Amino acid sequence: MLPLIEFGHTDFGENKVQEALTKWSEIKIKFKQVKLHMIGKLQSNKVKHAVKIFDYIHSLDNIKLAEKISQEQKKISKDIKLFIQVNIGKEQQKSGIELPEVKNFLNICKDDLKLNVVGFMCIPPNDDKSDEYYSKMQHLNNEIKLDELSMGMSNDYQNAIKYGATMIRVGSKIFGLRN
Repeated sequence: MLPLIEFGHTDFGENKVQEALTKWSEIKIKFKQVKLHMIGKLQSNKVKHAVKIFDYIHSLDNIKLAEKISQEQKKISKDIKLFIQVNIGKEQQKSGIELPEVKNFLNICKDDLKLNVVGFMCIPPNDDKSDEYYSKMQHLNNEIKLDELSMGMSNDYQNAIKYGATMIRVGSKIFGLRN
């Protein structure tokens, strides 16, 4: 990552809290401009550590997690930027808020818990219909008008950009596949 940081790249994503702590704690002290994004599933027992190291969390997907993030960021006076993960494909194996519940969940997060929700995130089903899912996300975001839309990965990021993605996740295109 150091060559990328020295070249001027500032935003990086991680899937695991423990790995991020090991990899990024010293780097973030030395390079204050680096912003770290939690893009994997966040378990509530890891929130305390996640709030310390991450600047963004892209996987806010339930009330318990929202409450825990709210509590932990108040303790250290940090305002993390959050994305609500939407289960756009209604897949049982994936986390996320179902479309009909998004507005209510957003209101609880912003109004009751005072969370800084900046956008939505989705991971569509792994099929050839990403246009359909990205179009739904674009419609949702146009209706609610949040600033960010996190969608698209190495295999379909160009398609996501067509539908308004402001943040994409292209780790394997840059760093190669994980072991």
